[in-house]
Amino acid sequence: MADQDDVLHLIDDTGVAADTGPCRRWKIAIIDDDRAVHEGTRFALSDYALNGQRLEILSAYSAAEGRELMRQHPDIAAVLLDVIMETDAAGLELVQYIRNELKNETVRIILRTGQPGQAPERRIIVDYDINDYKAKTELTADKLFTSLTAALRSYQQLERMLQTRRGLEIIIDAASTLYDFKSMQRLAEGVLTQIASLLNIDCVGILVLRDGSDHGDAFSVLAGSGCYSRYTGDHGPGLDDNLRRTVEMAFLRRQHEFAGHRTVLYIRTGSGREVVVLIESARELSETDRSLIEIFGSRLSIAFDNVILYQQLQDANTQLEDRVTERTRALMTANRRLSAQWLRLQRANAFKNEVLGTVAHDLKNPLGVILGRTEMLSELISLDADRDQIAAQVEHIRHATKRLTAMVDHLIADAMADAFDITIRREPVDVTALVTEVVEANQPSALNKRQRLAVSAPSDRIAMCDSDRMREAIDNLISNAIKYSPIGGRIGVAVDQTDDGIVVSISDEGAGLSPEDIGRLFGRFQRLSAKPTAGESSTGLGLSIVKRIVDMHGGAVTAHSDGAGLGSTFTITLPTVPDMIGESLKDLRPEARP
Repeated sequence: MADQDDVLHLIDDTGVAADTGPCRRWKIAIIDDDRAVHEGTRFALSDYALNGQRLEILSAYSAAEGRELMRQHPDIAAVLLDVIMETDAAGLELVQYIRNELKNETVRIILRTGQPGQAPERRIIVDYDINDYKAKTELTADKLFTSLTAALRSYQQLERMLQTRRGLEIIIDAASTLYDFKSMQRLAEGVLTQIASLLNIDCVGILVLRDGSDHGDAFSVLAGSGCYSRYTGDHGPGLDDNLRRTVEMAFLRRQHEFAGHRTVLYIRTGSGREVVVLIESARELSETDRSLIEIFGSRLSIAFDNVILYQQLQDANTQLEDRVTERTRALMTANRRLSAQWLRLQRANAFKNEVLGTVAHDLKNPLGVILGRTEMLSELISLDADRDQIAAQVEHIRHATKRLTAMVDHLIADAMADAFDITIRREPVDVTALVTEVVEANQPSALNKRQRLAVSAPSDRIAMCDSDRMREAIDNLISNAIKYSPIGGRIGVAVDQTDDGIVVSISDEGAGLSPEDIGRLFGRFQRLSAKPTAGESSTGLGLSIVKRIVDMHGGAVTAHSDGAGLGSTFTITLPTVPDMIGESLKDLRPEARP
């Protein structure tokens, strides 16, 4: 015991722990009126490290000192806070001050109390925005390590989210600014300025442009900052050898490069120009910084093309006077064409309500997926789930969003084309994988109704079809099964192959179909006798969309029901084209892919 007491006296409790290196440290605060608690905590955490970062421990011995400490150090990651200090509720009042007055929502607060009865855990955890609640008697060194590690990881994730949000706000604000520039040089200067703002650092760099029409290695330095500003306006040979080689390699690689303190962005515009932005910063960029830089770079192509188009417009305006007569004749010709198209426009207008109804119906399913996955993501974040789980939900949301975008593209194309001129793209599609993907996307909707989606899908069931169109058709049938099945019901999805082709069947335990329903099942805007089991809405378009898609593939869609209350089964049969599939399967094999 004497040895341990000697060790405790050697621990400095009067200030910040000594810095043993230049690396960044986790900043934590101990706010407690018991000095022994400070000494014991410092001893327990003396060798603590997370992600290669040690701790910087700050101390306050009253709630008043704690307020001043939190004001002076807004970057504190975690607070070990006593409940009872000057008053019985001093710690709780400090929690309110941190959250409400300092507006600090990222710091993780762990309450510690020596008298749990005076501040019951359930009431405190509900009424106050804290992250953990521990009695001092139960907070052993191991439990302190565990609680602090969880708090620091949560703080790190919140910080990354805040950095990402700040970066995206800057990118959005920068977009309108960059698109307003009317010359290449002003745009280039603006890009360097916005990158420094985006990264929140002082950096130097140059922006180099190479015209797509040049077949040589010539390029121009449009803008420079810091020590590189002297190169502005010079051609490539004016750069020093090392800098010139870096720029030439960037044009050769045609991709971004992040190496130490130097960042190189490569941008190719829609008009064929190539841009290289070279940035040198005092610190290495974090993963968040790199992601934001890549997003920002992806938007620059439009900005450069915007300037090019503006310059072209200016050139065209100089010749406008001589072309007035020519344009007048062109407008008269166009007017005649418009008159001839008037009848077609009237016919197209007749399809407007139908198209709008189709859009409303088809967009509901992926939007439901996005909503469901977002709710699951919120729960995972609140539970401090690991990043892989969160990333998986984000990937589902991203996938549903891509589907939504593709569906919008298809629906717009349909609306602009004549109803009988719509075509499909045939390619070998793994129907099993497609069905599995659609089932996975609909899982959140089924879980909300405690339904079970059972899949029976042998591998390698290949059909020649349009994968996007068939995804819509299968998605409509599965979402309908979920909509009309009872709470807790079972929905079966099966894929098989017969002499007639690939067969996809969806069976439910819903209200079934009456003979009247069967007769008008696939008509547009038809309302069936069955009603959604959870009050969902229905446009009466889903089954007509399914039939149209399947008919376009030369297949067949049928429905069967044994009667009221006995559920129903919908079956899609897609014809196979063996010779075409045999030739095309080579492209699906992993060894045939580039």
